[in-house]
Amino acid sequence: MLLIASYYFYMNWEPVYAILIATTTFTTWFCGNKINSTPHKKAYLSIAIIFNLLILFIYKYLNFVTESIFAGLEFCGIKMEVPHFDLLLPVGISFYTFQAIGYIIDVYRGTIAPERNLWTYALFVSFFPQLVAGPIERAKNLLPQFHEKHTFDKEAFIEGLKLMIWGYFMKLCIAENVGSYVDAVYNNMPNHNGTSIIFATFLFTFQIFCDFGGYSLIAVGTAKCVGFGLMQNFNRPYLARSMRDFWRRWHISLSSWFADYVYIPLGGNRCSMVKHQRNLFLTMFISGIWHGANWTFVFWGAYHGLLQVINSIKRRIKWLDYKCDNIFIKTSEVVLVFILTMCGWIFFRANSITDVWLAFEKIFTQPGLLYNGDGKPSIAMYIGLIGLLMFKEVKDEAGWNIRLMHHKSASISAICSGLMIVLILLCAKFESGQFIYFQF
Repeated sequence: MLLIASYYFYMNWEPVYAILIATTTFTTWFCGNKINSTPHKKAYLSIAIIFNLLILFIYKYLNFVTESIFAGLEFCGIKMEVPHFDLLLPVGISFYTFQAIGYIIDVYRGTIAPERNLWTYALFVSFFPQLVAGPIERAKNLLPQFHEKHTFDKEAFIEGLKLMIWGYFMKLCIAENVGSYVDAVYNNMPNHNGTSIIFATFLFTFQIFCDFGGYSLIAVGTAKCVGFGLMQNFNRPYLARSMRDFWRRWHISLSSWFADYVYIPLGGNRCSMVKHQRNLFLTMFISGIWHGANWTFVFWGAYHGLLQVINSIKRRIKWLDYKCDNIFIKTSEVVLVFILTMCGWIFFRANSITDVWLAFEKIFTQPGLLYNGDGKPSIAMYIGLIGLLMFKEVKDEAGWNIRLMHHKSASISAICSGLMIVLILLCAKFESGQFIYFQF
């Protein structure tokens, strides 16, 4: 039933693309079982990875690559007509492709045994809560759960609902509301000054977190309601004290995927210092490419790769790699990482590299009055909702014993959960678009 529900869920978007996820499922399942029964393990591993990456390339990167090549030829004085393929990007293709590739690599390494039952494995690839935007689950965590007998668990169901409520608050109340301001500025960059761009970038910093983090909580909560446990995908990323710490807290399922299947195979840190820095940079660079077929994502990945290299070199210099529990030092580190992350989000959100350079130029040369958007009351609401979010983040980080929706008293927990639902109904923007990470 879950497999049918998962395919029905996916086919509601575009039925024909169910063929793609079925193809990815069958090829990795077939090759995984062959790896376990043939001496030609590496051949089957290569076939599975190359075949599925080729599908991803065709649908996600083909037009970008051809347009970039022809733009380069035109720059050299060779003008040719650019072929463009009208291919609709399948929702979640990067997520389920990477999840399936992770499985086949784990089978090759002997970390897990190959799944013999095709239908169970098909459910692993297509499990509907996390199918379209993660978390990118590991086979060793999720596959065994499909072999267990599940019964209704009242406490898990209630906990799942609470996670979903907070996820909907993040998505509908924060991400959707601030998104209108962000779009107004970033989609019309030439007509806005540096002050408005800084504020729009600040809001986008929370839009992207609340959009994706909210979806992850909804996915984890939904899975918990039906008896399954998914991995945590975000862990208070904007309270990180270093860029290395940030990537251990942000999109944890993807960061750990790249660490296990890209960074470590490249050599990790068990090599010379120069190669170690290369491995760090390449891992983040590839991560940028994974996020989208646009030069803005390429530069975003390179930017974070450079920050990782700087952070790694800093950690090698003893007098710079100090540990301090002073509240002012800790706060300044958090603020610095937040600002560096904000700068990176300019690359991520801008529509083109030209807009990126224009944004930085205006930030440093064209201060001015703040664009009001829908008016000052709306801006005050943005700040208030973000303040509530960050209060919870700081509370959880500091371990303050303030329990609201998770209070040990069932009545207090129910009242707080009810108040959160009322807040969502009052502040939510329901005419929302799709989740940002659906396009990846």
